Amino acid sequence: MRLDYQVSGPEKAPVVLLGSSLGATRAMWAPQLETLSERFRVVAFDHRGHGGSEAPPGPYSIEDLGGDVVELLNELLVEQAAYVGISLGGAVGLWLAENAPDRFSRFALLCPPAYPAAGAQMWTDRAAQVRAEGTKAITEATLKRWFLPEYAEAHADEVELIRQQLLNTSDEGYAACCEALGALDLREKLGDITAPVLLVTAESDTSIPPETVVPLASQIPGAHLEIIPDAAHLVTYSHPDIINPLLLAHLT
Repeated sequence: MRLDYQVSGPEKAPVVLLGSSLGATRAMWAPQLETLSERFRVVAFDHRGHGGSEAPPGPYSIEDLGGDVVELLNELLVEQAAYVGISLGGAVGLWLAENAPDRFSRFALLCPPAYPAAGAQMWTDRAAQVRAEGTKAITEATLKRWFLPEYAEAHADEVELIRQQLLNTSDEGYAACCEALGALDLREKLGDITAPVLLVTAESDTSIPPETVVPLASQIPGAHLEIIPDAAHLVTYSHPDIINPLLLAHLT
């Protein structure tokens, strides 16, 4: 399945892939794009069911989503790349680190779920709700988890851009990715990961709470952990002043 993507940065520079959050498109990487594109060939892509990518009927699996990324590398004729992913994109990154280690040099995984901490039923219920009522049914609750109230109040225009991404996401694509997250459990092979991994969690993240991310740092050999204070789930968007230097330091 072909993913929709955007390429920026010098043609001969090392390649970095950007994998987005559930319900967001590659446009969510706007706060990172200029900075990363100065040093890297940046490929920001939409997961299946999101943005400009196809939305085949679900359910999807993490193997489907990760396999799509490997196919994208093949399409681009890229032998090896670095990978940055947040939320759903972080889970895809964990799967790639475990299952396609020869294709990726290093990983930066932000707020990544390794298993359905809130229980698989929550994801099943959300998938059913979105199929029945559309992504509009979950948009406001999602935004409250993604941004702290003070950020949302001070950056209404930016939050509106993310709201529109959620509203425009395919109902089936969103629901099918929920089902992938509900069936997810990547903990068994964490100790087999060999690439350098940066893990980032947000202190006030209620979507993927820090207590589910922090233990991964001791299970992934050599992983480096950063906890961002005064931040909610979409930390790349709200705190680029902190996240961008971390990404550059890890990827360079």
